Amino acid sequence: MKQTQNESHTAVIELRHVDKFFGSLHVLKDISLSVQKGEVLVIIGPSGSGKSTLCRTINRLEGIDAGEIIIDGVPMPEEGKELANLRAQIGMVFQSFNLFSHRTILDNVCLAPMDVLKVPRKEAREKALSLLERVGVQDQAHKVPAQLSGGQQQRVAIARALAMNPKAILFDEPTSALDPEMIGEVLDVMTELAREGMTMVIVTHEMNFAKNVADRVIFMDAGSILEEGKPEDFFAAPKTQRARDFLGKL
Repeated sequence: MKQTQNESHTAVIELRHVDKFFGSLHVLKDISLSVQKGEVLVIIGPSGSGKSTLCRTINRLEGIDAGEIIIDGVPMPEEGKELANLRAQIGMVFQSFNLFSHRTILDNVCLAPMDVLKVPRKEAREKALSLLERVGVQDQAHKVPAQLSGGQQQRVAIARALAMNPKAILFDEPTSALDPEMIGEVLDVMTELAREGMTMVIVTHEMNFAKNVADRVIFMDAGSILEEGKPEDFFAAPKTQRARDFLGKL
């Protein structure tokens, strides 16, 4: 059962007046948003709008130039052990999988819990096998990533994120590198996570997924949030001309 706004306590993720520059290019402009426990927030917008940069700033894969990022009530530091500890609480699934190519699938899922959380090897392996079964690739556990399809590799990446018991998972265009027939199998896993109450921030071009799974949609353009609202409201009647133009081209 998802929380309603009046039941919510501290936001799992909060950004306050975040600015980000690449040289003279202002890629994030005064971004403020919060994500509640169990909420699925989908970020959409044209290429170059700042969606992926926003996603990557949340766990400081990209630094920020102004503002504040707060994870479960704790301001995220710029570096050091505290940053590593907070970052471990936020899972990340990339568009290009980012699996260790020379390690087995099982090892890919085990390594971070063992290294970061100091989970004993036997316990880490048992949990990893359970997670691989959950995402439907348990029979691939002893292969290396190159032996798997793109869709299978992305499902392994989701299992790897889940292995850290994250408070939230960030998805940066998780299906954009996949062939069309593989997209559905990854979106199915993400839909199931949403049903189970996982807090998720998802950058995607998959509009049907956004309509059906998101609790809230944010529309970005040129580094700014132009609109946000429930998917049924946004897709039926976008408020800005820019959003209407964007949706009209899909």
